[in-house]
Amino acid sequence: MRILVTGGAGFIGSAVVRHLVGLGAEVLTVDKLTYAGNLESLRTIENAPNHRFLKADICDRGAIAEAFASFRPERVYHLAAESHVDRSITGAADFVNTNVFGTFTMLEAARAHYAGLSAEEKAAFRFLHVSTDEVYGSLGPDGLFTETTPYDPSSPYSASKAASDHLAVAWHRTYGLPVVISNCSNNYGPYHFPEKLIPLIILNALHGKPLPVYGDGSNIRDWLYVEDHAKAIHLIGSKGRFGEKYNVGGRNERKNIDVVRRVCAILDDAAPKAEKHESLIRFVTDRPGHDHRYAIDATKLESELGWRAEETFETGIDKTVRWYLANEWWWRPLRDKVYAGERLGVLNQAG
Repeated sequence: MRILVTGGAGFIGSAVVRHLVGLGAEVLTVDKLTYAGNLESLRTIENAPNHRFLKADICDRGAIAEAFASFRPERVYHLAAESHVDRSITGAADFVNTNVFGTFTMLEAARAHYAGLSAEEKAAFRFLHVSTDEVYGSLGPDGLFTETTPYDPSSPYSASKAASDHLAVAWHRTYGLPVVISNCSNNYGPYHFPEKLIPLIILNALHGKPLPVYGDGSNIRDWLYVEDHAKAIHLIGSKGRFGEKYNVGGRNERKNIDVVRRVCAILDDAAPKAEKHESLIRFVTDRPGHDHRYAIDATKLESELGWRAEETFETGIDKTVRWYLANEWWWRPLRDKVYAGERLGVLNQAG
């Protein structure tokens, strides 16, 4: 099985690549290596004979066409994307370019590749477009996102992902490209770039820096351990029905403030200091357009394809915190040279 994975040096992408290589699949990782792409996340498989890496931008039609022509993938798992909401607030152009035009480029390259396949090869070919639950907008206190929930994105990031989802569906309906879509809840786990909530809180706490919590901390997310997600991606990519969407969620709803407090409690045990880590919590001005609650109904994935999350939030967050404590070699260069924990996505106020 030859699988082309875009964004394979990123957080979720690298988990997918490590999983696939471990299963014995032949994998081509395609990644532009932006600030969030890190080859160190692939260190454990860097010498694997069934893995190769190509530095390329998914917006580069020539490079992507050549990747298809030389590797001849039987599947494509498309994860490459700009993904941080805060950065999209002050730099939306990169999100529109990568997430919308980049997905268009991938779909067109896949369509050209598919057209040249034999009937037997066409029967085996699949294109999985990996997306987010943020395309659905914000939930009230009750209810869950299902695959039929209308799209209602709030941020430039989620709007760009919604657009890419629509393109993927259209390429299936119009051109017959065998496309499947997945929409996941908030991921966490090892190798997570430290701009996101959980790794930011872990590293700020270790360094005795303030732990910023937006608004009053009541915003709710459904947390999904990244290795559970990687397994779901491969399952959906293998068995999902063409033209269908599958929601992937951990059934682990938590308020942001409760996530931060749980990280602090684990650190109090694993890396104790004179004062409790919770004393570093600081409530800060909320993010513009901050959706209040996300929650995924993963029933379709569970009942149709038999997937189950193996980690609870309690087991997953404990593994995550202890991974960061044990792997300073991975995060220290990022913290020192790429992102030191400063706040992102702050709009300049007029007047």
